[in-house]
Amino acid sequence: MKLKSITLAAMVSAAAVGSVQAEENIRFDGFPDFDSSLNVLLPDFTEKTGIKVDYLMNNHGDHHTKLTTNLATGSGAGDVVVVDVEKIGPFVASGGLVNLSASFKADQYKDQFAPYAWAQGQGSDGSVYGIPVDLGPGVMYYRRDLLKDTGENINEVIKDWDSYIAYGEELKKNNVYLIASAADVAQAIIFTTVGDNEGLYFDAKGEPIVTSPRFVKAFTIAKEIRDKGLDARITAWSNEWYEGFRKGTFATQLSGAWLLGHLQNWIAPETSGKWGVENLPNGIYGSWGGSFLSIPKQSEHKEAAWKLIQYMTTEREVQLKHFETIGAFPANKTTYDSPIFNEEIPFLGGQKARLLFADVAKNIKPVLPAKGDHVARAIILENALMQVLDEDRDIKEALAEAERLIKRRTRNL
Repeated sequence: MKLKSITLAAMVSAAAVGSVQAEENIRFDGFPDFDSSLNVLLPDFTEKTGIKVDYLMNNHGDHHTKLTTNLATGSGAGDVVVVDVEKIGPFVASGGLVNLSASFKADQYKDQFAPYAWAQGQGSDGSVYGIPVDLGPGVMYYRRDLLKDTGENINEVIKDWDSYIAYGEELKKNNVYLIASAADVAQAIIFTTVGDNEGLYFDAKGEPIVTSPRFVKAFTIAKEIRDKGLDARITAWSNEWYEGFRKGTFATQLSGAWLLGHLQNWIAPETSGKWGVENLPNGIYGSWGGSFLSIPKQSEHKEAAWKLIQYMTTEREVQLKHFETIGAFPANKTTYDSPIFNEEIPFLGGQKARLLFADVAKNIKPVLPAKGDHVARAIILENALMQVLDEDRDIKEALAEAERLIKRRTRNL
């Protein structure tokens, strides 16, 4: 999942409770808001196992850059590492992670997890290298007050992309933007309308499919939103983005369910009650983020590391506490009958939003990651899409060039 983009490097030891003496020390490497969850979970883990856990947090980008170096050099990584869904494919392909199926019989837990998430943590050999710890069901957060000002109905707004854009035109009359960035709409369509036997960017044979109708449609709708002046042109995880949530600069945000934790905990807690959440427009279901726990081969404490992964992913009450603390939706399906899902969420105006999150999670189809996904994502979303939105480049021309670049840059992967 995409998390708080701040630099944070903290080494904090969880104190053992009672008279238990810590027998072994391990380190957990991740990114915020995992530290908030670990502060709650680790004392109980240490009490139960005698294993003491330090943690090292860096912002999302720096964490993965550091981990790339650690795995390449064979040193410097924690014993347990968090890997974002966008990075799991290349990290598994790097060969630097422990085969959890072979080493710890991890497949015994397969049926506990959302099928699409379990598949994402597998390598081409069918073994699992990352256990899902949380999911990112794709949803649309919206400002209730700004919706009310237009007199629109949320069900009508999300009916299809035309009605979503029409809502943006009504908002514009009140000097409010529809969304922070039109690029988020393109990403939503790309991520949630994957065809059978397709990956996000490649087909079953490993050939790029970025000139297909899915990408043309995604770019076309995003371009319409930009051309009509309906997006604020604000990049996610920037200070402007945070301020936009606080001030009501934009009325909707397409994201993963996990955004709730950030909004209520630190981005815009003062806006409590002004937000609601709904399905993505046009009846689409898809994943928007998610995280995995893995063990680097270089770890000297693999058994203890596996115990922590088991604790955080296979224990129902721990998954629920992780969910309750930072809003990270559980990857473990055994949690979905918990009473917590029926609780009203004050930040969302009393909405029982977790029921929506669960419904989305159950409707997401498995999409297998490819080792070239990170390369394709950068070329498509960070390069080609920006050329179309910012430089008015022809959509089909931009996608054709992107396909050529993807083929060239993934040739030797």
